[in-house]
Amino acid sequence: MLTIGDKFPEFELDAVVSTEKNKEFAKISTAEHRKQGKWAVFFFWPKDFTFVCPTEIKGFNDRFADFRDNDALLYGASTDTAFVHLAWRKDNENLKDLKFPMLSDHGKHLTRALGILTGEEEVALRATFIVDPQGTIQWVCVNNLDVGRNIDETVRVLEALQTGELCPCNWKEGDATLKVAGGSLVEA
Repeated sequence: MLTIGDKFPEFELDAVVSTEKNKEFAKISTAEHRKQGKWAVFFFWPKDFTFVCPTEIKGFNDRFADFRDNDALLYGASTDTAFVHLAWRKDNENLKDLKFPMLSDHGKHLTRALGILTGEEEVALRATFIVDPQGTIQWVCVNNLDVGRNIDETVRVLEALQTGELCPCNWKEGDATLKVAGGSLVEA
């Protein structure tokens, strides 16, 4: 599995960006991320039309403003097709008004490059990657398929990474960071 310090793989994928007729689909690529010069958060789920996955997708959508306000692009993805993503969005009330693209890695090229496929069906693990504006992975979190992730923690880590400072345990936005002065740590 790719990890901190690795470059996030290049990709160009179909995505569902809307449920509005004739505006449902778009191509999304790493070039878009690089062009905008922003941080990016990529989160992967195993399969559409399941049980834990929509709770996470809704959770990320509920916190979309936090990602946007921290100058980060947000992308959700699985190995289902874009047509399955669209059908799921239309079927599930919590997914109808998503503010971020649902990427389709149906060919499994991105998930394979990331090293996050599991099981005989090769579904994506519940993996989250925070990627800096230069395309370098700065944080990875992977959960068991049965356990949903903590979106608050993802936002917290994004904010901590963006300080460029040493952040102590349980640091939250607004808390003091740490500085090294004369060989000792002091709060900044």
